[in-house]
Amino acid sequence: MESKQKIWLSTPHMGGEEREFVDEAFDTNWIAPLGPHLNAFEGDLEAYLGENTFAAALSSGTAAIHLAMILLGVQPGDEVICQSMTFSASANPIVYLGGKPIFIDSEMETWNMDPGFLEDAIRDRIKKYKKPKAIIAVHLYGMPAKMDAISAIANKYEIPVVEDAAEALGSSFHGLKCGTLGDLGVLSFNGNKIITTSCGGALLSKNSDWIKKAKFLATQARDDAPHYQHSQIGYNYRMSNISAGIGRGQMKVLDERVKQRRHNFSFYKAALSELDEFFFLPEPSGYFSNRWLTTVLINPSKNSISREDIRLGLEKANIDSRPLWKPMHLQPVFSDCLYFGTNVSANLFRSGLCLPSGSNLTRSELKTVVENIKMEFDRIAKVKVIKV
Repeated sequence: MESKQKIWLSTPHMGGEEREFVDEAFDTNWIAPLGPHLNAFEGDLEAYLGENTFAAALSSGTAAIHLAMILLGVQPGDEVICQSMTFSASANPIVYLGGKPIFIDSEMETWNMDPGFLEDAIRDRIKKYKKPKAIIAVHLYGMPAKMDAISAIANKYEIPVVEDAAEALGSSFHGLKCGTLGDLGVLSFNGNKIITTSCGGALLSKNSDWIKKAKFLATQARDDAPHYQHSQIGYNYRMSNISAGIGRGQMKVLDERVKQRRHNFSFYKAALSELDEFFFLPEPSGYFSNRWLTTVLINPSKNSISREDIRLGLEKANIDSRPLWKPMHLQPVFSDCLYFGTNVSANLFRSGLCLPSGSNLTRSELKTVVENIKMEFDRIAKVKVIKV
């Protein structure tokens, strides 16, 4: 059953007040990478996250990770430990600075960094090379990583943690907001995220000096002088006042967006519960996921159906879906990097699918997705009978 209008994976969802802030920026001529909306948006983030967290609003989440690496002193030849199952933006900034990523496998309870393999990697690198400079842990699809175990290992070896919460604004770990659990935290406001500023991100920390330094570096590292003087290399990474205006409007509906995304997950799980081949990741005790994307594992052992059968079937029906992230250690660009783990992340990629998850999906659209999934199961079953 083809959808008349394409059902997308995750699209921007405006709350209604964004235009007022943008119009105010135009009316006051604050069309610049600085301005009152930028300051106010950072204040909104800090108020929401609490825990004495400071925020620097930037042009992207990637920029935030890059600045985090700079603040932690990553130099050419340094090794940085990174979760393998993630978007490439988690790892690319390591290479920007001449560093070497060391990739860690996932565990099955959250699909995030496996603490056991993390410690194996640290011990190995200390023995054979030198202590890694930092750890980049990711909250995949909004599900918090095992931050208690990861932080304990990081503290044991005195290695700072960069918490990639690009997909996890609104998620929490034992009552603490994701983004506030590491030495530095990262958010993304890309168009497909839980809230958006069109493009954009933020760097977070309880260390106000780090955030002050990040803002300095993000505005071309201009020294305090009447002329343009630079003692350090800087970057054009600051968020614009207009984008921040969008962000101010989006912050007003953040809790509602989390509620809507979680509703999508509950709808899919209930509607597809009859399919034994489908596995939905539950929340461990004390974990709260924003369910940015609803993800499912498709086990072909009881049926000949595969992840690709479902994805291609949805594609024919004009419905957008995508495989889980392909692990970084399997990417051609990182083929020479060290990897610690087994095949957990590779198996997740092989059988995992992201379903349409936008907070603006209608009940009718959700039902259409479910109906097409069930139709694909029926089609495969009939083919199987014919072959027999």
